[in-house]
Amino acid sequence: MIIYLILFLGMLNWMSFMSSRVLMSLYAIQLDASPAAIGVLIALFALGPVLLSVHAGKICDRFGTYWPILLGSGGLAMGFLIPWMFPGLNVLYFSAIVIGAALVFINIAIQNLVASHGAAEDRTRNVSLQSLAVALGALFGPLLVGFSIDHRGHVPTFLYLTLIVAASCVAWVACRRLIPHSSRAPKAAATGGVRDLLGQPSLRRVIIMSGLVVAGVDLYTFYLPIYGHSIGLSATMIGVILGAHAIANLVVRSFLPQLVRRWGDERVMTASMVLAGVTFLLFPFAEQVAFLLLISFTLGLVLGVGQPLSLVMTYNRAPAGRTGEALGMRFTVVNVTHMVIPIAAGTIGAAFGVAIVFYANSVLLLGSGYVNYRGERKV
Repeated sequence: MIIYLILFLGMLNWMSFMSSRVLMSLYAIQLDASPAAIGVLIALFALGPVLLSVHAGKICDRFGTYWPILLGSGGLAMGFLIPWMFPGLNVLYFSAIVIGAALVFINIAIQNLVASHGAAEDRTRNVSLQSLAVALGALFGPLLVGFSIDHRGHVPTFLYLTLIVAASCVAWVACRRLIPHSSRAPKAAATGGVRDLLGQPSLRRVIIMSGLVVAGVDLYTFYLPIYGHSIGLSATMIGVILGAHAIANLVVRSFLPQLVRRWGDERVMTASMVLAGVTFLLFPFAEQVAFLLLISFTLGLVLGVGQPLSLVMTYNRAPAGRTGEALGMRFTVVNVTHMVIPIAAGTIGAAFGVAIVFYANSVLLLGSGYVNYRGERKV
């Protein structure tokens, strides 16, 4: 099955990227960076996507998916290699920008490739499988990075990530003839601009909801390493807790097609945001590992459907020949969230404490669930 080959190669890239955020956070802590400085570091991952996503989507529409995937994989390997060659806090900022820019082309190209593979009725299943691959990357990546940090150190771990991505890059080249990369779209089909896409109410609402769902995921992945370190957890244990979140993603995403068939995509999206908002209220009370594992797993269940579901909804609502551009716009909104949330969370956390950050995120998710519910009723 070609879809599994595509997702395996993509998983190597996603696993490395997700690992890099944990690795850079913990390395920055070792270098005595403040929470606000770490927030800026993590936010820089999103700078490239914010600036390049729509253009990357247009490139995928015009030229297909093969070259964007190859370009992104090579850039990702380079981004990991830089901190290994030149260790230090300032280099991490530059590396985060390179990694984020490379991820733009990988993400949009693979999303477009997976969503276009097979018949239309297979789309939800294929995207669900992709979300499972992402979840596997989120499971194994932090676990392996935490183990590597504890036993080999931060700097050598960057080299290991470089080698993983380099292997995937070679594999994409070797398997080029096996993978039916999406073809070029006619120039006439790619007319219009961002304003034209945002003028479509259903597509606009889905794209905005994508950013709100990612806000919840971002705050969790950003603050858990900091919070875990503050209560004395090891890097390995932090990786285990993040792994519980990833396992829950695997569980819920394996049932996503059934959930959508039974309740519809809008209702599932609304429920995920509301339940996540309630769960975040419990976070400030969690100081025991068992409780943190339970909350992490619960958040993985309720937030795990939001990202793949918003991707399918965006693809389905995009005009013909402009799916890459629509996915690029979604990725732009998602990464504006990636930039804003770490900086805001780091600043608020430094000034008012961790609890306020989690409560604010709870309000954001509950409010976004209500907005999506209102939008659903107007359809």
